[in-house]
Amino acid sequence: MAANMYRVGDYVYFENSSSNPYLVRRIEELNKTANGNVEAKVVCLFRRRDISSSLNSLADSNAREFEEESKQPSVSEQQRHQLKHRELFLSRQFESLPATHIRGKCSVTLLNETDILSQYLDKEDCFFYSLVFDPVQKTLLADQGEIRVGCKYQAEIPERLAEGESDNRNQQKMEMKVWDPDNPLTDRQIDQFLVVARAVGTFARALDCSSSIRQPSLHMSAAAASRDITLFHAMDTLQRNGYDLAKAMSTLVPQGGPVLCRDEMEEWSASEAMLFEEALEKYGKDFNDIRQDFLPWKSLASIVQFYYMWKTTDRYIQQKRLKAAEADSKLKQVYIPTYTKPNPNQIISVGSKPGMNGAGFQKGLTCESCHTTQSAQWYAWGPPNMQCRLCASCWIYWKKYGGLKTPTQLEGAARSVTEPHSRGHMSRPEAQSLSPYTTSANRAKLLAKNRQTFLLQTTKLTRIARRMCRDILQPRRAARRPYAPINANAIKAECSIRLPKAAKTPLKIHPLVRLPLATIVKELAAQAPLKPKTPRGTKTPINRNQLTPNRGLAGIVGKRAYESVSAAGLWKVGIEGRR
Repeated sequence: MAANMYRVGDYVYFENSSSNPYLVRRIEELNKTANGNVEAKVVCLFRRRDISSSLNSLADSNAREFEEESKQPSVSEQQRHQLKHRELFLSRQFESLPATHIRGKCSVTLLNETDILSQYLDKEDCFFYSLVFDPVQKTLLADQGEIRVGCKYQAEIPERLAEGESDNRNQQKMEMKVWDPDNPLTDRQIDQFLVVARAVGTFARALDCSSSIRQPSLHMSAAAASRDITLFHAMDTLQRNGYDLAKAMSTLVPQGGPVLCRDEMEEWSASEAMLFEEALEKYGKDFNDIRQDFLPWKSLASIVQFYYMWKTTDRYIQQKRLKAAEADSKLKQVYIPTYTKPNPNQIISVGSKPGMNGAGFQKGLTCESCHTTQSAQWYAWGPPNMQCRLCASCWIYWKKYGGLKTPTQLEGAARSVTEPHSRGHMSRPEAQSLSPYTTSANRAKLLAKNRQTFLLQTTKLTRIARRMCRDILQPRRAARRPYAPINANAIKAECSIRLPKAAKTPLKIHPLVRLPLATIVKELAAQAPLKPKTPRGTKTPINRNQLTPNRGLAGIVGKRAYESVSAAGLWKVGIEGRR
């Protein structure tokens, strides 16, 4: 019961195709639709097979750096191959999927420096991630922060000055004292001065035209004048005037009028505040993305200050209550029974009920991954014309981890860089529609010809290498293994070595004398003379009473020479040919 209960925040498997591996997703919300079904809003996590080869190379270099820094124990090639199946890439892409497509739970953790990679192979349904994949920008970024150590981040504490020693540092670059707690004023006098500063701020907002639009009432102007920016200005004024109340009063109201102090809450317009709330809903507290996508004309410091001031407003409290009420109305968990329907890729034996995958598979084939010959159930895998299959355990591994237990040539050849889901990993109906051959009743049947034709033109070096490096190329062996890759660059390099050196004197080319066109036409006509065709519409009468003892002999013997054909007859033939 608990295993089939899925809650918000769980990492689960989703099945979108019977032949493709499961999708790994994290449940963010569980919503009930109008027809009573449950949909899950999930965060997408991507495998290595879902990203391009260039990003895979970047992930490999990141993995090598992690192994060197964390001093990971050495692993075998097979373990390294399986660790790539356990690595995922987090993203900020959301999608909605039916909850009935959930096929089980899994565990995804952020890779830590103290983790040992080989331990992930010992745990079932356990994945890790360290990079974030952006499906739009096609980039990989590190998600884990680093400890900032060094002169760029930590202050270098100088040695303590001795008594009577002068400080030779530049005092303008040092901190400035803004308040002295040992000042001669009492707390009552300071409070009275702050009240005067608030009153001056309210009067300054009444005189300002833009402030009168934003704070149309006196209460709103007084509330704005009571913010921290006004108090900081008043205390700074006291410090600069040596805590002399008379001088500080005159500084608050200079000759040009009262000083107006505004913070970020007043500087921002209502539309900018709405954009900030929309960005906060999408990105959270990622202020760099908020500034880049929503508020590029604002500085990062301004956005951060506005956020902490916005949290003190009634607007924030109201939104927090609405989110809490909305979260209470949503589903917290959902029960999904275990999926027991048979997979369409199962290879049904001859003695059992007939199925679409039962025909065409030869007996004695081994598992493509573990090479076993005995299994309780077999599954079709890869292109249909290859007749590859997996045992039950390797099929479960393929569905969960998106690869085979051991690296095979077919797995690497079936994956294409340009197509995210290659023919080797798509469903059987899709693969059959793409392949010019299909398997039916243990024989290959030629389907329709490709619509788009192409010309494969090889270079001279390639044609020479086929003959001079037959021992390396082994064309007969390569024809039996069409999926095995051929290192063409190595063969061409060997051919360049075996080629004889060019002769010092250039070879003389003897031109070939060709016969004129009239002579060639006469020779062709002598071998197969032209026969004038009968014009359309005129039927030759046949005299059935006339005896023809040997029509074949007469037709062969009675051939006319090319010169005997009249010009009129040839002209008629030309006209009929154009028709």
